[in-house]
Amino acid sequence: MSDQPIPPFPLFQPNPNSNPNLQLHIPSTPAKRKRTGLRRRASAVPSPSPFPLLWLPNRLPIPPSSPPSATPPPAPVAAAPDISEEIIFINKEPTAEALTALSAGFPADSLTDEETEAGVVSVIGGIEQVNYILIRNHILTRWRENVFQYLTKETLTPSIPSQYKTLLDSAYHYLLSHGYINFGVAPSIKDRILTEPDKPMVVIVGAGLAGIAAARQLMTFGFKVVVLEGRKRAGGRVYTRKMEGANRTATADADLGGSVLTGTLGNPLGSVAKQLHSTLHKVRDKCPLYRPNGEPVNPITDSRVEEAFNRLLDRASRLRQNMGEVSMDVSLGAALETFMEEVYGSPFSEEEANLFNWHLANLEYANAGLLSKLSLAFWDQDDPYDMGGDHCFLPGGNGRLVQALAENVPILYEKTVQSIEYGVDGVRVGVAGGQVYEGEMALCTVPLGVLKSGSIKFVPELPQRKLDGIKRLGFGLLNKVAMLFPHVFWGTDLDTFGHLAGERSRRGEFFLFYSYATVAGGPLLIALVAGEAAHNFETMSPTDAVTLVLQILRGIYEPQGIDVPDPIQTVCTRWGSDPFSLGSYSHVGVGASGDDYDILAENVGDGRLFFAGEATTRRYPATMHGAFLSGLREAASMAHHANARAMKIKVERSPSMNTQSCAALLADLFREPDLEFGSFSVIFTRKSPDPKSTAVLRVMIGGSRKKSNENTKPDLQHSNKPLFQQLQSHFNQQQQLHVYTLLSKQQALQLREVRGGDEMRLNHLCEKLGVKLVGRRGLGTGADAVIAAIKAERGKRRSTSASSSVKLGRSRVMRKKLIRTEPHNNEPANTAK
Repeated sequence: MSDQPIPPFPLFQPNPNSNPNLQLHIPSTPAKRKRTGLRRRASAVPSPSPFPLLWLPNRLPIPPSSPPSATPPPAPVAAAPDISEEIIFINKEPTAEALTALSAGFPADSLTDEETEAGVVSVIGGIEQVNYILIRNHILTRWRENVFQYLTKETLTPSIPSQYKTLLDSAYHYLLSHGYINFGVAPSIKDRILTEPDKPMVVIVGAGLAGIAAARQLMTFGFKVVVLEGRKRAGGRVYTRKMEGANRTATADADLGGSVLTGTLGNPLGSVAKQLHSTLHKVRDKCPLYRPNGEPVNPITDSRVEEAFNRLLDRASRLRQNMGEVSMDVSLGAALETFMEEVYGSPFSEEEANLFNWHLANLEYANAGLLSKLSLAFWDQDDPYDMGGDHCFLPGGNGRLVQALAENVPILYEKTVQSIEYGVDGVRVGVAGGQVYEGEMALCTVPLGVLKSGSIKFVPELPQRKLDGIKRLGFGLLNKVAMLFPHVFWGTDLDTFGHLAGERSRRGEFFLFYSYATVAGGPLLIALVAGEAAHNFETMSPTDAVTLVLQILRGIYEPQGIDVPDPIQTVCTRWGSDPFSLGSYSHVGVGASGDDYDILAENVGDGRLFFAGEATTRRYPATMHGAFLSGLREAASMAHHANARAMKIKVERSPSMNTQSCAALLADLFREPDLEFGSFSVIFTRKSPDPKSTAVLRVMIGGSRKKSNENTKPDLQHSNKPLFQQLQSHFNQQQQLHVYTLLSKQQALQLREVRGGDEMRLNHLCEKLGVKLVGRRGLGTGADAVIAAIKAERGKRRSTSASSSVKLGRSRVMRKKLIRTEPHNNEPANTAK
């Protein structure tokens, strides 16, 4: 056993739900700024961490075998009586294994909400949880090291001391049942599918990646499965089409839908590709841009505009932090347009304006949505969860993944689902032509565009909560023109190049070209159409589209002395007109948030009807791996509900407080804040003397304070730019709102001491502490334990107070009022109400 403490590495952010006995420092991956339609994240203001805030100790506790001079471990928060009081030692690389777990979507030093709900440990906190996490991370690492071999529990036993068998059983069962290990198409894994299923029938609607991932997993669990697919093929919005000339002088596999594996570290589809013995092709960063007339863009101007564009996103990020919940009602496009001239300077040259429009088109491509429809507050809410590693093409197309995953899955094609009935007795799924398929449960994986259209009738109607979520989330559009040429005239030294449009409304028209010559098996070039241009493209004739693309290509290459031949074959996509998709992928629209992805993922009918697909995962929306993971997630949930029904056990909902109860409880607790200064109020548990214990901060925006602010009205009237127009509309409808964040008690006390009033406090909060203010929904489940602890403590205090004299109780209330209204730092006292 090692006698040296694990050296600390830079930590993401402190996490109030992680275990204080565990110290696994994980270095964060810097944001990559690429020209491949990826979201460019602000660098000046940190994005919200994917994990809740918590303060951790400086070192991992030293095992008992360490030298006598070593610092003894801190006392555990709680411990299960049947588990040893020492931290398990598996190998010398717990930090490396924590990185593997992190890439798979697990926090390195704490449990996920799903693990907590599954009861993977008997006591939350303490040595038992620490050891579970170490075992969990080890299992994940062992599986990732060899995805060709089915990982059995027996192969893990030699690594885990026998007294931890219960934790090994718990971790292995959780990871296996939830699809984190032993998934894919390796022969040793396919052999695990039961030939004679012994569990009830499940009806799956849709044979996209979500549907076939769930089907394979459920078949492994022993369920009977039938998949109903409206198209003549599997894959949904992942579609690889073979292109070839009349005499087969050239052929290529063209990805007309999902094409890029966005990140390979932890990406489950990367593991499936490895099982297919495929070597992924990294999308190279080089991406030259060309003017509307075909001339190359000046590199100095290109670099200057790109830097300015990134500063613009930084500015928008700071703005939304200061605006709090108001930013939910403002579009990203309005904010960018408002500050564009301020950040870059005016006037723009024609080339500079075109370059800015190219970057805006690239942003619309990343989100499959118009900037005027994207939420300023949450358009990039999933960025903290981006898969690490390179962005890659799969040689031969992503249809290879679909084909391998769909093998031996019972899929019925050309079955257009028209109705889904669900109730206590099971489900009935009706398809065009009058056929009905019955089962114990159903999984709906149709795209968000289909749900929005109402083409499937649900009986009974879906809950209003889910209908509202479907309405709020955005579903955008991206189209492509795929062209197979006689030869590769554009060269093989790059994978992407871009073209600037001369008109703003056409900025997304053929703005980016993907070269698939190195991976498609032939000279294939694909032009992308994003934003407003993608919608106009739906009605453009294919002949006109190809003619425009060829004009662009000849304008670029013929001045270089390179002849551009006519293509052998072309294909134009129409994803917006496809009745089985009605769009491309989801985004967070104005008024929506990441919560809406969770709402779409909720099952209905007491565990009879489930939902999967990229629009049901707030961490990985708009991605192929997000769809795949959502299928595995729902397979685990369906198996859990089926098993509970078989044992006649009622499945409880998530213990997380719902929006309404959380709002009511917060309002009650903040009637008597522990600290109050200016528009800021703070509540915390008084029984904890630790200055780093977690507190809840509330900031009031609007109301009487807003009306008394003389600068507010002139600022809003000063400009007619889109941002201020939207803000004016918001403030006309909303008189007062509250925004929140979690921070330490010590930080709250420091914030109170900041001079200069509320404006300087907000600046300190956002700029110095890097804290993001959110609505009450944005606090997430991480705040539940803190709020519950404060509520419990307040209840005990009130109970004690009730047993005291009335006179004493009154004097305490008077002292409380005096404390709340006492002026601080020579500021006017708040008016007691």
